[in-house]
Amino acid sequence: MRRADRLFRIVRILRGGRLQTARMLAEKLQVSDRTIYRDVRDLQTSGMPIEGEAGVGYTLRRDLDLPPLMFTRDELTALVLGARLVQAWGGATSMAAAGQALQRIEAVLPPELRERLDSILMYAPGYKMTQPLRELLDLLHEACIDRRALAFGYTREDGQSSQREARPLALYFWTGVWTLATWCEMRKDFRVFRIDRMEKVQVLDRQFVQKKGQRLEDFVREATKDFTP
Repeated sequence: MRRADRLFRIVRILRGGRLQTARMLAEKLQVSDRTIYRDVRDLQTSGMPIEGEAGVGYTLRRDLDLPPLMFTRDELTALVLGARLVQAWGGATSMAAAGQALQRIEAVLPPELRERLDSILMYAPGYKMTQPLRELLDLLHEACIDRRALAFGYTREDGQSSQREARPLALYFWTGVWTLATWCEMRKDFRVFRIDRMEKVQVLDRQFVQKKGQRLEDFVREATKDFTP
């Protein structure tokens, strides 16, 4: 956990109003007592009105009023639904981040909007996203960002298998299926691969430079030209 995230969580826990000892905070955040002492001291130095001392416990002064996040009901619904979709269909990293984001939003919402969270009855079951598939999604996303070529096996819908090397461009989500848009070295053309049909994916120690006619914007232009009004 990043230190900034840990400090935020300490404030959130203390905001609950109950006296918290360093040991209690350490167990919740899975760090040492010494780390909690240091973090609380730094928060107090920065002006956070935390009362208490080592060996007794800590609490947040009642007059602290964090500025509430104000959303319309529709905006809040959109945020929660978006986070639930990411939790259901995102990579392992994004799934965890979505959960943390929801916790942060809930912590600073005014009471009337906090109650609204429980009444948002829109869900996104993610049972099809296995942990290996989530981790593969993270791997492919990093390869897209770093512009590193990939080598992998691929099985088409008709059962035909092949070995491919490709330049990953972007990931697209289509009604429950993640696909990887690439420039395929074997076909010398754009190809889209379902990530659940990719096997033994290797990120090669070779970066590529996007060339005219092989870039993401070229792929989008090719993919959408037949739909242009």
